[in-house]
Amino acid sequence: MTTLALSELLGATVYDPSGAVSGRVREVTLTPQEDRSRISSLIVKTKSGNRVLSFAAVSSINGGVKAATAAGEWPPANGTEGLFLLERDLLDQQVIDINGRKVVRVNDVDLQVDAQKGTVPAHPVLRVQSVDVGARGAIRRLLRGVAPKVALHALLGRIPPRSIPWNFVDVIETDPARRVKLKISHEGLAKLHPADIADIVEDLAPDERQAVFQTLDEGVAAEALEEVEPKVQKAIVESLDSSRAADIVEEMDPDAAADLLGDLPEERTEQILVQMEPEAQQDVVELLEHQEETAAGRMTTEFLALPETATTQNAIDSMREFEGGVEAVSTIYLVDSHGTLVGAVPLARIVLAPPSTPMSSLTQEPLVFSHEGVAENEVAELFDKYNLLTLPVVDEHNKLTGIITSDDVISMLRAKL
Repeated sequence: MTTLALSELLGATVYDPSGAVSGRVREVTLTPQEDRSRISSLIVKTKSGNRVLSFAAVSSINGGVKAATAAGEWPPANGTEGLFLLERDLLDQQVIDINGRKVVRVNDVDLQVDAQKGTVPAHPVLRVQSVDVGARGAIRRLLRGVAPKVALHALLGRIPPRSIPWNFVDVIETDPARRVKLKISHEGLAKLHPADIADIVEDLAPDERQAVFQTLDEGVAAEALEEVEPKVQKAIVESLDSSRAADIVEEMDPDAAADLLGDLPEERTEQILVQMEPEAQQDVVELLEHQEETAAGRMTTEFLALPETATTQNAIDSMREFEGGVEAVSTIYLVDSHGTLVGAVPLARIVLAPPSTPMSSLTQEPLVFSHEGVAENEVAELFDKYNLLTLPVVDEHNKLTGIITSDDVISMLRAKL
């Protein structure tokens, strides 16, 4: 097995079976719907125009490309439909490094040369092995044809390779037609932590961000959007159509959704709200009525509250059915028949207690809470003073209306840095 750089193959001389020069390699192609790594053909520039040389008709690629058929038998390159062109579609493009969790630029492509089994004489098989995203690939392309080959190889030998296996690369395609032809999904991207997806998205160009959020599952997109910087977050939502934006916003925590919509122009907010499901719409609209820099403006309406007569078994059952964020179940709150906050029970106490234990016997003291209009700075002080994971928020009648989670406070403090 040997390797060959795409930059070395591009421009290489192509010889016919007699050894006469037929042209030079202009492009190297894949047919993704058949095999996403195996090179299917070369586009060769000849005296009679560009022609397609099937790689099955290549007898060797050592010191140039030798074809097993004459140039007159190669069909004209009248179009590239269904083909992925390595120079046009991959070189200098941004890709997502699933392992490194960041956006990198492709400087060159490493091709793997194998002998096809069962053929006499053995024909070469060429596959994309990896993409070069380091200085080595950039220098190879920059100095190719300028520096002597011996000197160039000596220089490249001193530069450590930095490449990504082809299997771990998602190509960001902003052209929907090309994206379909590539047959490459964003499944690998979706498996990353939302914060890592956010880091990737923030490094992309606006149209590339839109391409990512058009393909991600709504739930994954919502979690990632919550982690994105507010300015980028706003730009992404404004780039999406109202229906797609509403599908994603519905999956966000209500407080995060309200913060996002509160930063958008009023007309755009209304367009998205109209497309949302009634229940999710109501939660967000209620939060939008509060000032952002208050406890109510920072709270979420997704929390667990049980009657003061509940048992630990009731609490466990309610957690099984809860669809909110994981951070919201660290504490379960108790309310009376009027919805007034009367107690808070940490998750750890519930786990250690027998199923029939009354929740009221497990409450922690003191019962720390905040009123809706309290300034966010005072909220942060309460979290710090009592080492809270969540803080309940009550209205003027002490009715529980929402909770603030520690990650909300961290986000608030980061925004002030």
